[in-house]
Amino acid sequence: MQEDGSKTVVAELGGGPNGAAIGPDGACYVCNNGGFHWLTEDIFDTMGYMRPHGRAHDYTGGSIQRVDLGTGEVTTLYTHCDGVPINGPNDIAFDAQGDMWFTDHGKTYGRVMDTGAVYHAAADGSWIREAVFPVLTPNGVALSPDEKTLYVSETETGRLWRWTVAAGGQVLREPWPSPNGGVLHGHAKGYQRFDSMALEEEGNICVATLVTGGITVFSPEGEKLEYWQGPEPYCTNICFGGADRKTAYITVSGRGLLIAAEWPRAGLPLPHQRG
Repeated sequence: MQEDGSKTVVAELGGGPNGAAIGPDGACYVCNNGGFHWLTEDIFDTMGYMRPHGRAHDYTGGSIQRVDLGTGEVTTLYTHCDGVPINGPNDIAFDAQGDMWFTDHGKTYGRVMDTGAVYHAAADGSWIREAVFPVLTPNGVALSPDEKTLYVSETETGRLWRWTVAAGGQVLREPWPSPNGGVLHGHAKGYQRFDSMALEEEGNICVATLVTGGITVFSPEGEKLEYWQGPEPYCTNICFGGADRKTAYITVSGRGLLIAAEWPRAGLPLPHQRG
């Protein structure tokens, strides 16, 4: 999408393109969840409001794809890790080494729900490893400014978790009774669900929040700082841009909108943009 709102199709990916991030080589890396089944309803004063409901009828699996933004060439990098299929990759972030971290949200079908995971992988497709397992419906993923902390949001629990990242990208795990080796960093109040996230320059974590429809902001210490109210329940993702990175771009998925909002603090620049 251009600044004037015009759109250009770069590539047709099939399946269900979900979270995406620009890698250190300038290509776009896409979490393709394989596709959702969609329900269309007339709710929230909107005709044709869309929401995902289970996996697509023609679902064949998830993957991580690389898209050359200049040529439109699509390369599939990962579909499995150590023989285990990646069922529903959801969100992705890069670190300063140029490696990716991505969540596998899993899929729900009938009475079955996949157990999710977080993966760490090379951008060239040469290696992938399981970083965190199990996680219940992991969605957003991000690294702290010093990249010593990994954050992951869970959709169905409305919880934000954190892990310490040691040398070599090794994720340190807390003992039981932590259900996933992480530390509970923050949680929603009442019935809310968490989606993707972005960090501010000073380390605050901005989590897209479903049901109430907005952005929940947590401090690096886990304090809930504020809540930005969005226009509808499916505020699903956020990133920062503009000359001073104080413009928040937020996806409003039920109505298929991308909105821009002034933000009081600057967003964290991408790793390859940091000086």
